Amino acid sequence: MLTIDISKKLESKLDEKIFSKSRKKQLPDGFKKGKVVNEVLDKPTVMTLYKMITDHIIAYVNGAVSAGKESVLFWGVDENKKDVALKIYLVTTASFKKREQYILGDPRFSKLKKGTKNLIYLWAKKEFRNLSQCYDCKIPVPKPIHVVNNVLAMEFVGENGSPAKQLLESEIDEQDYDQAIEILKDLYKKANLVHGDYSEYNIFKTETGLILFDLGSAIDTRHPNTEEFLKRDINNITRFFSKRGIKVNDPEDVFQEIIS
Repeated sequence: MLTIDISKKLESKLDEKIFSKSRKKQLPDGFKKGKVVNEVLDKPTVMTLYKMITDHIIAYVNGAVSAGKESVLFWGVDENKKDVALKIYLVTTASFKKREQYILGDPRFSKLKKGTKNLIYLWAKKEFRNLSQCYDCKIPVPKPIHVVNNVLAMEFVGENGSPAKQLLESEIDEQDYDQAIEILKDLYKKANLVHGDYSEYNIFKTETGLILFDLGSAIDTRHPNTEEFLKRDINNITRFFSKRGIKVNDPEDVFQEIIS
């Protein structure tokens, strides 16, 4: 059972409500990064999860699915038994300081309060807003559901607590390349965004096509580094497909087509 550093009076109540033993399900490959899980589930985060339950955003949490340097992904379930992805950003991490370049210069977020916690809360809101802009433009991304503090709730792309395969792990063809470039175009022309971290690691391949995720880095096209980030995105995805033997277009031609 996850250890949560809160008062004994609330501990049993919250643990039963959020991580009920009867509902908890062990994932096929297990999840043994206990140190990271305990780090992300500090008292404020647990209270945030509890509030999401009382606000009927989720019903309970099955457990952690994956962990990165900046966040842990949890498998939640709503009151209709539908899976929900809960992306919980680590509040105690220094790596977020490198992310300021993706916020400073973005006119949507002109006021940046000092402090790591404020930066992380803003980052969560930024990813939610980016997802919303894309979803409204019918760009294939997980449907955003809710954001509060350092917790982002969105559609779970996968089955039974297992996320869909990344593009990196999948067999690919020319149609995948064409869709990957089309997503870049739609991001720029329809959603007025540049991903900023576009790669085979941030794209799911599903039976219905590619789905883009991890949009925290995405910047408004009015950002001063827009062209630099766009060229980097194009080069990254071009390099991946080229190494896999897929015929690709010249990155400069793709860039000019997108910005024209």
